[in-house]
Amino acid sequence: MEMHQVRYFLAVARTLNFTRAAEECHVAQPSLTRAIRQLESELGGDLFRRERPHAQLTELGQRMIPLLQKCYDSALGARSLASSIKSGEIGALRIALSWTIDPALVVPHVMELVRHFSGLELKFWRGTGAEVAECLKRGDAELGIAASAGEGWERLDRWPLFTETFELAIGAGHQLADRAEIGLDELRDQRILVRTYCEQAAQFAEALDSRDIRVDRGHEMTCERDLFALLEANLGIAVVPHSVRAPETVRRAQLKGLDLRRTISLYGVAGRERTAVGAAAMKMLRAYDWSKYVN
Repeated sequence: MEMHQVRYFLAVARTLNFTRAAEECHVAQPSLTRAIRQLESELGGDLFRRERPHAQLTELGQRMIPLLQKCYDSALGARSLASSIKSGEIGALRIALSWTIDPALVVPHVMELVRHFSGLELKFWRGTGAEVAECLKRGDAELGIAASAGEGWERLDRWPLFTETFELAIGAGHQLADRAEIGLDELRDQRILVRTYCEQAAQFAEALDSRDIRVDRGHEMTCERDLFALLEANLGIAVVPHSVRAPETVRRAQLKGLDLRRTISLYGVAGRERTAVGAAAMKMLRAYDWSKYVN
């Protein structure tokens, strides 16, 4: 069944006149008649009774109208959607973020993309750095942002955006809340909230272990929301990246004796064709001035 056959059928069903339908479809009447006969052959029955000067719908023809109309409308919708995507009028931003990436790093760029792509659809994925890489491999995401995404895959392109240090996060009611600087050794008597989802969690644990500071008496967190909830309740302290936003009830302090840094990078798949949205997002992220996050 061809779409032009369906279009010719719907025109005749509406006008009940083969000549007028041919004029509407801008086609010679013999071509229209031949196409409808081919359609009737495929469906196994007559769609019209040819009664000059008009045509009458058969029972099969009557029943076919809603089905073929829906089929034709869907085809037009698909064609329109494909044209809009090709022209860049609409598209989807499919991006994977590691759990440690604050969405505030991405939102301003998304807002700019919305101004350029009126039909923009957002598809955000979250996971560990390794899961971000897997998401890119599967094609579920076009771009990824993480501190580390398991650079073992040779097709994984990486563009560093900025490098930042880590700070101590403390609840406003905590005894250390008013300190601007705190030594690493002072954490020995504190309950530490461990961000198990952080790409640098193992490095942080090694640094504490080298100073005989135990973390096995701490609390393990699996997301930033839970972390800040416990900080606000003064149930411990945590080491967080400089770029991570914290509520006003949480104080920040420099941690002396810990030289822990991370580099936030943009990831993509080498050799894979990018959409108009993905290409625009990549250019914006790579060209942006990230210096305010460097401390």
